[in-house]
Amino acid sequence: MAHEEHPHHRHEHPGHGHHHDHTDVDWAEMGPMLETQAELFLPLYEHAMAWLGKRQTEPGLIVDVGSGPGVVSCLLADTFPGARIVAVDGSEPLLERAQARAERLGVADRFGTLAGELPDVLGELDYPADLLWAGRSLHHLGDQRAALAAFGDRLASGGTLALQEGGLPTRFLPRDIGFGRPGLQARLDVLETEWFARMRADLPGSVAETEDWPALITAAGLRPTGTRTFLLDLPAPTTDRARAYAADVLTRTRDGVGDRLDAVDRATLDRLLDPDDKASVHHRPDLFVLAAQTVYTAVRAR
Repeated sequence: MAHEEHPHHRHEHPGHGHHHDHTDVDWAEMGPMLETQAELFLPLYEHAMAWLGKRQTEPGLIVDVGSGPGVVSCLLADTFPGARIVAVDGSEPLLERAQARAERLGVADRFGTLAGELPDVLGELDYPADLLWAGRSLHHLGDQRAALAAFGDRLASGGTLALQEGGLPTRFLPRDIGFGRPGLQARLDVLETEWFARMRADLPGSVAETEDWPALITAAGLRPTGTRTFLLDLPAPTTDRARAYAADVLTRTRDGVGDRLDAVDRATLDRLLDPDDKASVHHRPDLFVLAAQTVYTAVRAR
């Protein structure tokens, strides 16, 4: 998971880990990493899907908006065995990975892809969706209010929008790691929040909004039906896959905001990312992954 960029550009957010577009991002090269990272979050997504399954029963068409390499798309297919799934993304290489994953998991007979710029490409869907999942993709669109209205327009009467936005910054390390100044991740959060504001401001057609998602969903003509936050809790001592994720996120953080760190924090981050240092994320026994991500649901009542 990672963050981000655009045409709808995909960026990688320095710290959150999910995909976003850049014209200069090689999605074919990024695809394997994005897929592996999304797989790490499967426990979180499985809980979210179980919750969703109680809110929208037996959907006929499910659309995954901003699907990336299709990890959640395929999980939706598994959760709703009677549904047809359409994965929608701006990146053809990521959609090719999604299709290949569907074939590998045996759901390709009811799985399709649609490539194009969001939200306009949703107009190419053959019929309205019974469930539309937007997993941390909305914040990459300049006019989020207009995009939510477009999402709502593609829902069938009684259909559900599931919007994954917000939550808490992911944590990997204790407050005091034994060197540097305690609280490094909290300081990185501040810089990433500033980075995110710049990313949003630079999007085409960017409109500033108060991030009251239920209010924005209501303004789009939908009726909010629930909010729930899901955890990914991979405690120490953790797995090699979790270590790789932490190293990747912190590397992108260093690349994205490292020039805004003071000398002590920069040196601490460099040490944490040095594979030859026993105190690095590659080796230290206290590394964990703790993430909290929020899903908002709403129904089209008309």
